Amino acid sequence: MTPAEVKEIISFVGIGLLILAIALITLSRKKLSGIFRLIVSFLAYISLIIGGLIVVFIVISGPTG
Repeated sequence: MTPAEVKEIISFVGIGLLILAIALITLSRKKLSGIFRLIVSFLAYISLIIGGLIVVFIVISGPTG
């Protein structure tokens, strides 16, 4: 695989983590309560941070040349 393809796959993982964070936050706010809400919210925010860092890293690293 070329470096561009690797960066593409890594960016898809980052985008997937951001989508997962959206789904988990929505789930925790509308359907869950108690300790499960806290656990799911914590996982959602961790996914949001990791996904955001991945996307920022891919964008800042620029094009592969």
